[in-house]
Amino acid sequence: MQPETTAKPAEKRQGMYKVVMDQFEHAADIMGLDPGVRKILAKTNSEIVVHFPVKLDDGTIEVFTGYRVQHNNALGPYKGGLRYHQTVDLDSARALAIWMTWKTALAGLPYGGGKGGVEINPKLYSKGELERITRRFTYALGDNIGPDLDIPAPDVNTNPQIMAWIADTYSSTKSPATRFANLHVVTGKPLGAGGLEGRDRATGFGVVATLKAWAKRKGKSLKGMRFIVQGFGNVGYWTAHFLTKEGAVLIAVQDASSTIHDPKGIDPEDLNRHVEANNRSIKDYPKAPTMDPAGFFGLACDIVVPAALGNQITAANAGGIKAQVVAEGANGPTDTEGEAILRANGVDIIPDILCNSGGVIGSYYEWLQNKRSEIWKIDEVLGMIQDKVMTAFDQVVNTAEEFKANWRDSAYIVALRRLEKTYMERGIFP
Repeated sequence: MQPETTAKPAEKRQGMYKVVMDQFEHAADIMGLDPGVRKILAKTNSEIVVHFPVKLDDGTIEVFTGYRVQHNNALGPYKGGLRYHQTVDLDSARALAIWMTWKTALAGLPYGGGKGGVEINPKLYSKGELERITRRFTYALGDNIGPDLDIPAPDVNTNPQIMAWIADTYSSTKSPATRFANLHVVTGKPLGAGGLEGRDRATGFGVVATLKAWAKRKGKSLKGMRFIVQGFGNVGYWTAHFLTKEGAVLIAVQDASSTIHDPKGIDPEDLNRHVEANNRSIKDYPKAPTMDPAGFFGLACDIVVPAALGNQITAANAGGIKAQVVAEGANGPTDTEGEAILRANGVDIIPDILCNSGGVIGSYYEWLQNKRSEIWKIDEVLGMIQDKVMTAFDQVVNTAEEFKANWRDSAYIVALRRLEKTYMERGIFP
């Protein structure tokens, strides 16, 4: 579960789809993507909008709007998160679904891309109301999701409990004889509901794995590097956890409620205990002073980890970033103009579809564990995630050298090549 950021809702809603399409078109031009495949990949396969009623605690009825966009399934079932946020709409779900297609292809997984959620501020509803909203949303989606069709996972403001409710609701609509055959309709479940040891930390673990590989290529060590994190939910916390184990120093954190900064260092474990006891918020953390949120990205540091929502690094603030590298823990945190400024200033970027791919890789192993009726230990899981992330990292670096391209374009090219090959070999029905 990830907190909101300090950006205004109107800013969040602008440009995500344009950014992903600009990135796609640019990479397709560089590699000379087959024109027919290019037309296919430029469109989504399905866009589902559902309106569903829920009775609230006070007895009133509210009608909610939910979305699920399925971009492409040439490589396998659609895969991607569900978020509960007031900025969820069709355009953002469309953009995020497309990014998931590239991410799963880059990671070498047998998945396509999907994304969705409910347009809601979950902080305004009780746990009981959120359960009823989740179950009714699952029922409304019906057979548009399924363990071999479309497999949701946690995203912004959703968590293992919500995934458990979805799995239970979906399974309850099927024959009792197939109940346990439907556990893998979602991933990111609690351990007792078929979850995977290590899935909770998979995304943050992958972020740090890519940073270790980046540092190695630069002939540097992460030890002593100073880093800042935007968003202190699942991704932000685990990234900070693993980075501090490498000897890096967390000096600032920002979420929707507050921005804190201590150049002497912030203990991520202590901050996480505060967040868990404080409604998932860093507000009023007593061991680090607050600062003006507008100056967050301009802090003197080595590593910036945007781990919240999209379009956070823009032309308005990119010029102030002094870090050596931006590690994109969130999906689409850097817009096109912001990226151009970072590159002109010599700031390295580890692109989102590589940097945060540990999450969907972990989801793949949970899905596989459920299909096989097996149980894997955390050390095995993290080792498998490490292997896949490093394989993808090496492919991106090698392809960047082949095309004289930056890492984002290269990551896209690796993904697009795999999809192009699939279409070329299979042909187009009929």
